[in-house]
Formats: sequence, structure tokens, C-alpha cells
Amino acid sequence: MRAPDGTGRFAGNVAYYERYRLAYPDRLLRRVTALAGLAPGDCVLDLGTGTGMLAIPLARQGFRVTALDPEPAMLAAARASATAEGVVVDFQDGASHDLAPGMGPYQLVTIGRAFHWMDGAATLAMLDRIVGPKGGVALFHDAHPPLDENRWFKVLYDVARKFGRSEGEHRKERNGGHRRYEPFLFASAFTQLDWLSVTVRQPLSVDDIIGRALSMSTCSPDRLGARQDEFSARLRDALLDVSPDGCFTEVAELVALLARREA
Repeated sequence: MRAPDGTGRFAGNVAYYERYRLAYPDRLLRRVTALAGLAPGDCVLDLGTGTGMLAIPLARQGFRVTALDPEPAMLAAARASATAEGVVVDFQDGASHDLAPGMGPYQLVTIGRAFHWMDGAATLAMLDRIVGPKGGVALFHDAHPPLDENRWFKVLYDVARKFGRSEGEHRKERNGGHRRYEPFLFASAFTQLDWLSVTVRQPLSVDDIIGRALSMSTCSPDRLGARQDEFSARLRDALLDVSPDGCFTEVAELVALLARREA
């Protein structure tokens, strides 16, 4: 995605984003599309698609997927992945402010880890115009519960704060940094809310965690610049202080909030 002024946020993150970001489990997507009442052939819009982490598996399920993102490097990676998997997705250059009344109608609009970059009220108002009467919006994110196995997560963010922006500055850039969806949704046409989630547990190496860090906007290669090697070395040392063998475990909750119009 790119900032409202057109400057890219994630151009330098693409390789790390594609390889190290958490994927959305198929069982979570199937629960969302089932609750949304989708059938094969229904039209889905994936807004802020990035590398296609939602668009491609939704296309595998048989939906007609249009996917928008304003970052050309992200779209190139998404197109390559879709081709490799043999699925058809209509990838287009565009952001939330490029939505227009003539689009759709869509049965479902998905937004993965991107709503916080958008003007939430304006985006939902336009989605009301291009989502069908029985359609909905699904907002996706991930969370790491405060378990001992996730102690590496705090280490990552402690080091990232020293090298990147402060969390306060980051939230200001992200349209105020509102981390809850409900205030926006209850002020929109989509007020029937259902939370769905899947929890995964997987091993991580030091390199996996460093790659995850470099996929984030707060400590992207573009932002770090000449400090990238120093950042990676500092993070590696901090992680090895916690687990000298370099072996970690991640427990993550992949979450979707499905918002529909009241029946």
C-alpha cells in the first residue's frame, strides 16, 4: 500500500512480507465465507491485497476475486503467486480512496491488516454503495496472546522501537491508530458483527523473526536504510539472549470480524 500522498510504504518489504507474514488458515476463510453465505462464483473484493494472502485462497475456493492495492511491487508479487498456484484473480492498482459507486456489487469485501491505513468512515460509506444488500465486510488481523512462548514478540518490538518510529508516531500516521473496528462499524451500515478466529502454534527460528520484523512498516528496509544490518544484528543478539539455541515458538490468533447489515 502507499500513503495518501502517493509515497510507497511497503515497496521494500515485499520479499519479507510474502515469506514471513502469517498466512490466514483456510479453515478461518471457509468459516467466514460460510457465515457470509457465499457460493462459488460470487464476487469478492480484497481491498489492500498486498501479496494476495486473502485474494488467492479465496479464488481457490471458487469465488470471483478482484484485488486492489496501490503498491506496484506488492501487486507484482501477488500476480506471480496467483500464476504459480493456477488461480485467476483480477489484480488492480487502487486504494480505498479509489473505490467508486460503479464497482461491484460484491457479496463480500475483505481487508487484511490494512483497515488502519484507511479513512475508516469514508471507506465503509463507499462499501455500503458497492456491497450487495445481503453482503458484508470482513476485517482480518492477527494477535499474539501474552504467553511465555511468545516472549520473542516483546523482544522484537523492544528492538524495533529503538530503531524505528515510536508506537505513538506510528499510530498518528495510521489515521489516528484506532485499533478497534467496532466504533467505525457501528457508525456504518454494517452493524451486525461476528468474530471468528483460529489459533495456530508453530516453530520459529531467529531468521524467521528477523524476517517478520523487516516485513513491518515500522522497521522496513526502506526506513532502516544503512542501519538494516545493525538492526538485524541487534535483534539477533537480543533473541539469543532469550533462547541461546535460537529456537522459538509462536502462538498466534488469526482473527476475522465479519460485519453485515442488520437483517
